[in-house]
Amino acid sequence: MLSKISSNKFLLMAGLLLLAAFSRFIPHPPNFAPIAAMALFGGAYIKDKRIAFLLPIFAMFISDLVIGLHEGMWFVYLGFILIVSIGFMLQNRIKFRTVFAASLVSSILFFAVTNFGVWLMGLYYPTNLAGLAQSYLAAIPFFQNAIIGDLFYSGVLFGAYELVKQKAPTLVTSEI
Repeated sequence: MLSKISSNKFLLMAGLLLLAAFSRFIPHPPNFAPIAAMALFGGAYIKDKRIAFLLPIFAMFISDLVIGLHEGMWFVYLGFILIVSIGFMLQNRIKFRTVFAASLVSSILFFAVTNFGVWLMGLYYPTNLAGLAQSYLAAIPFFQNAIIGDLFYSGVLFGAYELVKQKAPTLVTSEI
């Protein structure tokens, strides 16, 4: 699998994803994080689906080992995997408006999946419809930061990649 990969492009992708993952260590408002942007970026630019899933998940997992693992992380990773799939739909259609729209959809999807997971675990809310509603309502104040963070980090990742493509095209000419 890795023998087909251009080492320059792989290092660029891995570097961008690891930088985004490590930005989680910088003090930031709650939920202003690169999670959805990392997944969206990986799905959009990495053609090999195995690597598209593995590389951003690996970067996320490394930062999670430092920040701390938690009982709801499986739902975070499920949301992450679904967002990589949204990124696949961006391949060959990367424009400002499509990335913007995909980032918003990713934010909503991540919100839906992770808060459903919190409810499903039954640790904080009763496992009935009222508890499900409480789970989503309690998360609304954090949703704004998630959207802003997803848009910001998507802009940084996609923008940095496009800048490298213009300034150093030999780094991005091969397929991963």
